[in-house]
Amino acid sequence: MSIRGLAVSALMVSALLLPGCSSATSPVDDWGVDEPGQPQLTLSEDGRLSGTDGCNRLMGSWEEAGDSIQLSGIASTLMACEGVDTWLSGAQSLKVDGDTLHVFDAGGRELGTLRRH
Repeated sequence: MSIRGLAVSALMVSALLLPGCSSATSPVDDWGVDEPGQPQLTLSEDGRLSGTDGCNRLMGSWEEAGDSIQLSGIASTLMACEGVDTWLSGAQSLKVDGDTLHVFDAGGRELGTLRRH
């Protein structure tokens, strides 16, 4: 096989393998804005999540279930913050769409979105 043939073969194999490894499809990352008063979530490789709804700290776990992500064991602090929309505290499931994380409540209603850092 020629060098050109080897190069083409290597590119084809890379193209087949990369979509499964792409960080754009993986939920493991930091989502949202890491600024006071802004919602932010970190989904760790070990299935833990942490973050803030903009006021309260959030912690729990996550697990992929088909094309969505189910959250469980969510706990938060209970501080009162004026002028902060704490919509993220109602999260029960997530869905990754490229660099956007869609956040849903227990009824499947979309609460909002977070962008990948």
